[in-house]
Amino acid sequence: MNYHEAWTFLDSLQFFKIKLGLESMRMFLKELGSPEQELKFVHIAGTNGKGSVAVTLLTLLAKAGYRVGLYTSPHLSSVRERFRINYEYIAEEEFAEESTRIHDILAGRQITYFEFTTALAMLWFARMNVDLVIFEVGLGGRLDATNVVTPLVSVITNVSMDHEMYLGNTLVEIAGEKAGIIKEKVPVVSGAGIGKTEDERIVLSVIEKFCNERKAPLFLHGRDFFVEPTEDGTWDYWAMKRKAGCCLLREKIKGLSTNLKGRYQMVNMGVALAALEMLDQFGFTVDDDTIRTGLLEVSWPGRLESFCLSRDDGRPVDCAAENALHYMLDGAHNPAGVQALCEALENDFEYDRLILVWAAMTDKDFRVVLPQIARLADIIVFTRLEYERSALPEQMVKMLPADIQNRAQCENSLSKALAQAAEVATRDDLICIAGSLYLIGEARKLLRGELI
Repeated sequence: MNYHEAWTFLDSLQFFKIKLGLESMRMFLKELGSPEQELKFVHIAGTNGKGSVAVTLLTLLAKAGYRVGLYTSPHLSSVRERFRINYEYIAEEEFAEESTRIHDILAGRQITYFEFTTALAMLWFARMNVDLVIFEVGLGGRLDATNVVTPLVSVITNVSMDHEMYLGNTLVEIAGEKAGIIKEKVPVVSGAGIGKTEDERIVLSVIEKFCNERKAPLFLHGRDFFVEPTEDGTWDYWAMKRKAGCCLLREKIKGLSTNLKGRYQMVNMGVALAALEMLDQFGFTVDDDTIRTGLLEVSWPGRLESFCLSRDDGRPVDCAAENALHYMLDGAHNPAGVQALCEALENDFEYDRLILVWAAMTDKDFRVVLPQIARLADIIVFTRLEYERSALPEQMVKMLPADIQNRAQCENSLSKALAQAAEVATRDDLICIAGSLYLIGEARKLLRGELI
């Protein structure tokens, strides 16, 4: 197959519904030569922040001279975005080659889209002989196709309600699915928190239970490592380390900054740095200067991503230009993500009016959080995407409190919705596009072109 034939075949697999289970994945990988056994992994689960932690680890390790594979999902516009080695995405020819190998071994048998891409990632990384693979869970953890690996370090960023159709209707059930990536005696780094809220206490009790059962050391944000903001806008990272097995020492990296917006990113960066400390014992060493400069180079498109375009021709311009339109894209698609977006809009961005362009999938329950973000907006443009699961704009208007429904308008075409937002915006306004990663992918392509 060539690249386009391979991508077309992969897209055809979307007709096979999500299938949670590991035995068929293990058997299929054995047919492929068990590529996962040739690789070293960091395995990352969690509700939000997985991508930010993963790309931070990649950036810092690559800057330190290691060849690191990164497998994430979903993609924004091109499937090749899921597969990277350091700063290079998989080439079309390489994608086609690995896809053909999988296709031929399948010989007509069914496999899911995610199983296919997971196998492809392992094949490519093994063939390229990378030093380390950063593997992001697709859905949940326990039965996710990525959970066939035994990593050097497991990471659980945080846990909140999401994907209840597949993971369960309670926080205990969902936390149990995420904690399912914990392996026997493999260290776990978690940003789930030390139990200041009832939800945190529930999540922590589940993670601790799994760690105790599997004799996996747990390194917890707020107990074993800390991130602290400073008065000058930077932040410090603290870690508790054992010396000669007897006593605790506190080590600190001061004056850290990142280009990623959102105060919650401070915790994500702390989780990444704690994972780096765990990796040091396996020979992956990154010094403080590399950490300090590398954090400033971390980029994660579609997550509080801000930029300015010319009103006249749509080209990138300085945000101080008279004809500038200021955009912000965020893939918030669950309650915790939308809450984080609201906090960022209130604390990390300056604007006169907020113009919100929103689309969502019908399997997401935004009845609580949509009114919350809508109250921050002066103008709301509801739109829809060309997906069967895309919610209708008129349905989303009805989710708003009656007193702010007059702020909303509906455009069934995304291009028309973006044009409407641009028409009413001034240089001092912020056009925020959010509600679905599918929306971000399509909007980013229209506004900035393909990512790769």
